[in-house]
Amino acid sequence: MNDRQLLRYARHLLLDEIGFEGQQKLLDAHALVLGAGGLGSPVALYLASAGVGRITLVDDDVVDLGNLQRQILHTEARVGQPKVASAQAALAALNPEVQVHAVPRRADEALLRELAAQASVAVDCSDNFATRHALNRACVAQRVPLVAGAAIGFDGQVSVHDLRQPGAPCYACLYPPTQTVPERRCATTGVFAPLVGIVGSIQAAEALKLLTGAGQSLAGRLLMVDARAMRFTELSLPRHAHCEVCGAAAA
Repeated sequence: MNDRQLLRYARHLLLDEIGFEGQQKLLDAHALVLGAGGLGSPVALYLASAGVGRITLVDDDVVDLGNLQRQILHTEARVGQPKVASAQAALAALNPEVQVHAVPRRADEALLRELAAQASVAVDCSDNFATRHALNRACVAQRVPLVAGAAIGFDGQVSVHDLRQPGAPCYACLYPPTQTVPERRCATTGVFAPLVGIVGSIQAAEALKLLTGAGQSLAGRLLMVDARAMRFTELSLPRHAHCEVCGAAAA
């Protein structure tokens, strides 16, 4: 680390759980962030501010005026731009040392497998189950830890799926691909603006902990937040022995 980096990341260096070694791990890390919207905004901002060396952002959408109520990566001046390009500009202004790879494509299975193979951690900030399951399969195949988040209305949740840990479940253990789950979209349901900041910040924290080895991750646990009452609830998540995604991988 050079003198400028020592000053920029001084508050991390003072933490015994991170220190010089942990910060160097962040500088050397590569995070894959799927989605540059409400959840992806705080995730990308905190990963960049913390010094994660490379961030790959995947999103095929463009900035819309209706996004700005909660998607703090974007500005009114960038309405109509691809979200990943807008995000790239925001992150460059925040921390020009971070290499941001913008992928303005719809995420499919092949793309996610290719990108997951290059990543140290993946953060799911997408808004539909098909994409979440595709990223989960890619992460299981590549043994890449996955931080999953979701937020709708006043309710959010975060979980970590890290098959490097014995007994830890994958996302499909929580939501089996064959299970029918009603899709709820913020475009029709609504979302409380600070909720995505709360959930996205927790996702960023879990990603940074995984990269540095600090603390205990949410692997094997589901953290739920009810922003109406500002109440957090935690559930244990066991690995399903017959999970069609990670069951064979765990054998």
